[in-house]
Amino acid sequence: MKKFKIRQAGAVEIPLLTDIIRISFHDVAVRFGLTRQTAPRHASNCEPDWIKKDMDRGVTYFLVEKDGKACGCAALEMVENDLAYLERLAVLPQMRKQGIGKFLVDHALNEAKLSGARRASIGIIAEQAELKKWYRNIGFIETNTKKFNHLPFLVAFMSCDL
Repeated sequence: MKKFKIRQAGAVEIPLLTDIIRISFHDVAVRFGLTRQTAPRHASNCEPDWIKKDMDRGVTYFLVEKDGKACGCAALEMVENDLAYLERLAVLPQMRKQGIGKFLVDHALNEAKLSGARRASIGIIAEQAELKKWYRNIGFIETNTKKFNHLPFLVAFMSCDL
């Protein structure tokens, strides 16, 4: 019996995805002092129209359930012939440390590979050392960092070969 169930999310689930993302990124926002004013595009401020716009431009959202209840999501964007972006990986705080994040990443990366991608990339807060370590442990390497004018933190980009 499978521990988790995963499926592609549709437009009807945009409110659910929005809630999962906001709740899942709230602790990060608190930790780094991110507010709607200082980081309006941070995932903790996710709005339904963000997800709708993503879906409209071809971003695929996956929703994971445990015991019939949605507990996490991830988005996958194919950006070039051989490159996919993993975005908005979110697991509800009370459901963490159960392998749900890894399950989502594995599924998304497998989908990327089936779509022809040969590598995947993700951007995270550069100072979030434990998340960086988690991604390293599942095969990602840090490739570079970049400062964006609309974000009050440095973004670390990590990638892995598929």
